[in-house]
Amino acid sequence: MIRHSMSRDEILSLIPDLSPEALAALTEAGVIQPLLGEGEPRFREIDAARLQLAVELEEMFRLDPEALGLVLSLIDQLNGIRGEMRAVLGALAEEPPETRARLRRVIHETRLLRVRRD
Repeated sequence: MIRHSMSRDEILSLIPDLSPEALAALTEAGVIQPLLGEGEPRFREIDAARLQLAVELEEMFRLDPEALGLVLSLIDQLNGIRGEMRAVLGALAEEPPETRARLRRVIHETRLLRVRRD
């Protein structure tokens, strides 16, 4: 459920360093995906956060919209992996101590084998 959506003008006033042209380019590059319906596109809070981050990254690293899209996609993937790791660690915490010890050994051995191959 969407709590609040914003118009294009509200987004632009919320993020003063974001130009209308940059907003259009970032939208076209897929950095954000505003809600499309009747009338003008509406922007969610997550869109505002992603746009703010995109503006900061562009200022720091001079990335074009496509590169910003790639960087934000990688950030999304990392956040997804972090969530999955938290779930795995939570599930492992519920296992008996001997199971946790066995899994630690297997993980350690697997990592050593990978290091040796590389």
